[in-house]
Amino acid sequence: MNLNNLVELLIRKARQFGFPAGMVLVLAIQLPSAAFAQDGIDRVTGFARDPVHVAAWPAGRKVAVSFALFVEEFGFGQGPVFRPDLASRNPDLVNEAFRQYAIDWGIPRVGRLFRELDVPLSIVLNAEFPGTHASVWKEFRATQPNAPIVAHGMNNSSHMLPLGRGLAEQKAYIRRTLDLIAGTTGVKPAGWSSPSVYSNGDTMQAMAAEGITYNLDQMDSDIISRLKTPDGSLVLLPYPVVTVDMGQNLARMKTPAEIETLWLDYVSELAREAHANPAREATTVVIGIHPFVVGTPDGAAALRRVLLRFKSDDAVWLTDTDAILKAAALK
Repeated sequence: MNLNNLVELLIRKARQFGFPAGMVLVLAIQLPSAAFAQDGIDRVTGFARDPVHVAAWPAGRKVAVSFALFVEEFGFGQGPVFRPDLASRNPDLVNEAFRQYAIDWGIPRVGRLFRELDVPLSIVLNAEFPGTHASVWKEFRATQPNAPIVAHGMNNSSHMLPLGRGLAEQKAYIRRTLDLIAGTTGVKPAGWSSPSVYSNGDTMQAMAAEGITYNLDQMDSDIISRLKTPDGSLVLLPYPVVTVDMGQNLARMKTPAEIETLWLDYVSELAREAHANPAREATTVVIGIHPFVVGTPDGAAALRRVLLRFKSDDAVWLTDTDAILKAAALK
């Protein structure tokens, strides 16, 4: 049904119930614009946004899956809380140990697991982490020397994006983040993930202005899209809310084994949809993983089972974020 037909139908129905046609006409003008917004305009930023269509990934695979490990700096007394009932203690030994274990033991364990299984990994990195945890970063990077680095701001607690303070400050923040990561790792990231997935239109424009080509802030799609900001385009890689292990574990109290089932079901259903309709375009999912969850022995065991299962599925392409862009001819 086109817009004119929809308006006529609404007016006819309104007259049946005694509503003024003019009022319905106003609503009719507003409602379709909202309904059609996701086809061409991003609802958060207001910028033009178009889908990027990919028929198939390498070797004819239909689902691209990139696991992205978040390597983050919080600071003492800050960060994820495993036991909220103990958070008022000073010192809060339980929650501090929870965070420190993830850094010292979880991050290296995940790096070793992906190396052992020969599965690509993407690294989402707070710029302050390599300097604050130099030995951990060195050990981890040795296991993942070629993994692409996605910039994740300065840190995840006290030095986050300056939202609401204008475009210039966001540009400066992104520039400092990229420069610090380049200085400590030798890599200038092409990708960005906003700390705590908290950004706005200024952030997107600032990313493009500072040379970022893709980001992981898109949480509402199964396919890649392109956002057109006043300072250039950004590729948006799908990063679904429900597949992020940390939210499932801390907010919803799901165990690694339960998250394992969620991941298997999520990706396998995308693969089943592709098998049922071979003409269906290829899909993409970047799965966020955190050392607080998959860096424990039981978390790593669950992740191992997931990776082995996906490796055996001929519809699934286990890859990294940079490779996805290259395969989609976006890099």
